[in-house]
Amino acid sequence: QVRLVESGGGLVQAGGSLRLSCTASGRSGSSLAMGWFRKEREFVAAISQSGGATYYEDSVKGRFTISRNNAENTVILQMNSLRPEDTAVYYCAAAHDNIVITRLVDEYVYWGQGTQVTVSS
Repeated sequence: QVRLVESGGGLVQAGGSLRLSCTASGRSGSSLAMGWFRKEREFVAAISQSGGATYYEDSVKGRFTISRNNAENTVILQMNSLRPEDTAVYYCAAAHDNIVITRLVDEYVYWGQGTQVTVSS
């Protein structure tokens, strides 16, 4: 069992930045591919088990960066140039053991409780 806890959400003006963090506990999160989703499980970004590969949803490419620190069992989503349409609850998720990296919501089995991001215009 893996427990995921997100932090770092908040209120920011358009053009600003926020840094979301997801910490895994219960077993080593470094063996699992990780992802960030928002709203009704809309894909945002994913990172492979090693951190060597990443995927992004088209609207966040060039603005968001996903990274991980396996020694600390954390995954980070750095969000820059935020827009009002980025407003959502953001969820951290961990995939099945045999998944290297994926953007498919059905391949994620562990979910955090979510953190609210609000971008004002």
